[in-house]
Amino acid sequence: MENQSIQIMVFCLITALIAFLTYLKCRGSARSGSDSNKEYFLAGGGLSWVFIAGSITLTNLSTDQLIGMNGNQMILLAWWEIAAFFGLMILAKVFLPIYYKNKCTTTTELLERRYNDPHIRAVIAALFLLGNLFIFLPAILYGGSLFMKAMFNVELSIMTLSIIFTLAGASYAIFGGLRAVAVSDTYSGIGLLSLGMLVVVLSMAAINFDFSDIPTERLTLIGGNDSPLPWHTLLTGMIFIQTFYWSTNQTITQRAMAAPNIKEAQKGVFAAALIRILVIPPMIVIPGVVAYKLFGDVGDLAYGKIVAEVLPTWLSGAFAAMMAAAVLTTFNSILNSSAALYVCDIHELYFQKEKQIKVHVVSNVASIIFCVLALLLVPFYSSAESIINIVQELYGMLSMPILSVFIVGLLFNNVASKAAIAAVITGTLTYAFFVFVWAPFHYIHMMTITLFICIFMALFINRFVFKNRASLVFKKKTDSAEVA
Repeated sequence: MENQSIQIMVFCLITALIAFLTYLKCRGSARSGSDSNKEYFLAGGGLSWVFIAGSITLTNLSTDQLIGMNGNQMILLAWWEIAAFFGLMILAKVFLPIYYKNKCTTTTELLERRYNDPHIRAVIAALFLLGNLFIFLPAILYGGSLFMKAMFNVELSIMTLSIIFTLAGASYAIFGGLRAVAVSDTYSGIGLLSLGMLVVVLSMAAINFDFSDIPTERLTLIGGNDSPLPWHTLLTGMIFIQTFYWSTNQTITQRAMAAPNIKEAQKGVFAAALIRILVIPPMIVIPGVVAYKLFGDVGDLAYGKIVAEVLPTWLSGAFAAMMAAAVLTTFNSILNSSAALYVCDIHELYFQKEKQIKVHVVSNVASIIFCVLALLLVPFYSSAESIINIVQELYGMLSMPILSVFIVGLLFNNVASKAAIAAVITGTLTYAFFVFVWAPFHYIHMMTITLFICIFMALFINRFVFKNRASLVFKKKTDSAEVA
């Protein structure tokens, strides 16, 4: 009982310290006084590369990563993070220059420019919102609550803990906007990465750095056909998944679009990429593998059990605070980006076209509704065998169709927006059929197939239904004229 009291006291002190430091930093960076989208959702373009890197890192690294990937208890899952390095490079070198050139607040704003239609912007924003509300937010709440329950051995229910996380996380997004979210992400990230690597070292020390007696399939980076990540999936859908997540996903790109200029934004993304490939991979696989040797196949409970085993009492309280911060930062980041998508892409277009809206008021109301919906869906994830696997599989219904709209819009001219939207619908139904009715291949392969079906359908419908002849954007104007 005394040990638990120490854990909770350290936990509360560190959590309060992060909140206080965030308040001081944001107070020192006074807002311009405007209530514009750029000010509220892009921190007035005032984020330095340090906070961009910190926010990108912590937005992605949360309990669904640490618990879900360690829950597979195999080295193989490190490929997700290794591949993420290349996804971030694509963001920095390909997509960011385009977003900054077009002065985008949301990634979907680029689609409006390319297709010359605000409605396609709203449709894709709605799909992003569906993914955030029905997949990511409830999964994060469930994973964080599960960890805290295992860490402190508390009697509180998963739903009660989820409500606590929701209230705390929403306070950053609602009262501070992106600036508070990014600052708290960075401060939390320093502690989480440090303690996360300490858990890696102490985990290996707990087994005397001896990985014998662990099945070979749990120590290999070459996945078999029956593994969660077969080796051949790395050659097909993995790069498309990473491109979608890091380069078109509003939750990630919003941080990179909040710098004063493109060079500062790229520095932040490069720093996040280095962290992603050098620090994150061991954190998300080694503790789980060690837990297999110590406790057996315990699934998503592996990370909480190994942390409780290797960390001293006072330090476990500090680590729990960092994990809670990771949950909060990911939750409030997704919440803030969801509000941005709703306000900028949907509300301003359909509900208040002429009258100037109060951005923070509309955003706050939307955020509260999103929080309630996420809480209602938390129980669904309690029946999942693996958090990370179900999140990746479900999101395929949206990710590849959405990515196809960006690819077609950026590579081709003269494509009707309705053709792209029709392709999205086709792709969503196709992937749903693959997952729920007939699954001939691994879901990552099926995501690749879905992507190319969407691209083909967009061009086919554009040509034969809307009678438009698409042309590649990098062709010479004379060539384009001849094609037309």
